[in-house]
Order: sequence, then structure tokens, then C-alpha cells
Amino acid sequence: MKFAATFLTALAFVLPALGHPLEERDDVQTVHLTFHGGPASYDLAIPADGNTHPTNNNIAIDKIDANDYFAYSNCQFNTAGEKTLVQSINNQNGDQAIIVGPPQPIISVSCQGFCLGIYGDCYKNGQFVASCCNGFCAANKCRPWIAPN
Repeated sequence: MKFAATFLTALAFVLPALGHPLEERDDVQTVHLTFHGGPASYDLAIPADGNTHPTNNNIAIDKIDANDYFAYSNCQFNTAGEKTLVQSINNQNGDQAIIVGPPQPIISVSCQGFCLGIYGDCYKNGQFVASCCNGFCAANKCRPWIAPN
């Protein structure tokens, strides 16, 4: 009985020391998107707060550039018709885009979540932190799609 009491008392002091406090994050991330439709394009910067943001544009979009946020996974692109979204990575410079088929106006966008920049810690103390914005997670760090020269 004494052993159990001593063990539980020791455990009560050890467990809080093993816990790691959550990292403080600033406000929600800002997502920068460039919508392309033929020769025309427009930019949109929205917070990744889960709210729906209208684009207020009628250009038929066929490509969306998203280089500072993992928009393919973390954003919803609302259109009037059926669409297929395909993730694309430029093998020359590592820029990422979303291909929209068939081309059509994007009515609104909603993004939610947090992602990490290049060389951010995607795993810390063995725990997953977040997805990489523009790259992949290897050896606990976000790595660029294309190795820098």
C-alpha cells in the first residue's frame, strides 16, 4: 500500500513535467491566391478562418496559384457547376497550383487550417504539428518541392 501511494505521488509530479505546452500561434494565416483564366488573372488574399469569402469575379478560371498555403487540401472552391481540382507542382521552380476543370468562375473560397513554411518543424517531440504549405515533410522539417540551387 505504501508503495502504491509513493508511486502515485511521484507520478503526479513527473507527468506534468513530461507534458509540453502548446505552441502559441499568431492570428489565422492569410492565404494568397492568384486566379488565372486565359490571359486574365486576379489576386485574392483571405484569412484561413473557415469563413466563405466571395471572389466577386466572373472570369472562367482554369488555374489557381497558391504558393504560401496548402490550398488544395485546406480550401473549398465553390463554383456553380461540377468541377475537378488537380494539384500541380512546377518541376522547374516548385510553385504549386490547382488546375480547375472545366474552366469556370470561382464564386467563393473558404480556407481553414494552419500550415508551415519551408524548414518549419512538421513534427516536434514525435508529435505532428501541421502540414507543409509548399513542400513535404521529411526528417521532421518541411522541405521545398525543388531543392534550392
